[in-house]
Amino acid sequence: MTTAPARHLVELGPTDLAARVDEALAVYVAAMGYPPSTARHRRTLWLDHVRRPGWRAVGWLDDADRLLGVAYGYSGAPGQWWYEEVARGLRRRPADRIWLEDYFELTELHVRPDAQGGGLGEGLLRALLAGAAARRVLLSTPEHGDGPVNRAWTLYRRTGFSDVLRQHRFTGDARPFAVLGRELPLPAPPTPAPPG
Repeated sequence: MTTAPARHLVELGPTDLAARVDEALAVYVAAMGYPPSTARHRRTLWLDHVRRPGWRAVGWLDDADRLLGVAYGYSGAPGQWWYEEVARGLRRRPADRIWLEDYFELTELHVRPDAQGGGLGEGLLRALLAGAAARRVLLSTPEHGDGPVNRAWTLYRRTGFSDVLRQHRFTGDARPFAVLGRELPLPAPPTPAPPG
């Protein structure tokens, strides 16, 4: 009988993420299908983010202390690049700007491709947002197009995220993105029915 590998969810402080930043960026690059050179460009940004108000991070480690997944975010605020980009997208819909009040920006959530499909993404999402001190959460994710919905979309829909913006173009990226949001806290996960 084969047993599943041991995995444990941990909080990562700024020093922890700095020590594991290259490993975390390798997870990011693999999960997103980016070329390895992308990590070099994102490294400074990720290390800068740890100084933002409300920053927090979580990760999954395997029994050999390797990072399987990582998620982080911080309090969104005017003057931050992502805030200003979403505000630009909402310019024609002033009533929806309420989303930009008192929100936690879920900046990154990634699971290594060989570890996907076992609930690690949802574990990261729930652990990260359980400690977020905000009324709502916002994130952006690449649009899924006409093909099958990917795991990220399935996770966000299953946990109650709704559309804030669709087909949004961030400055410097030609791909369309969706901005999704929901009120906090997340509801408890459903309890599995007893066998029988």
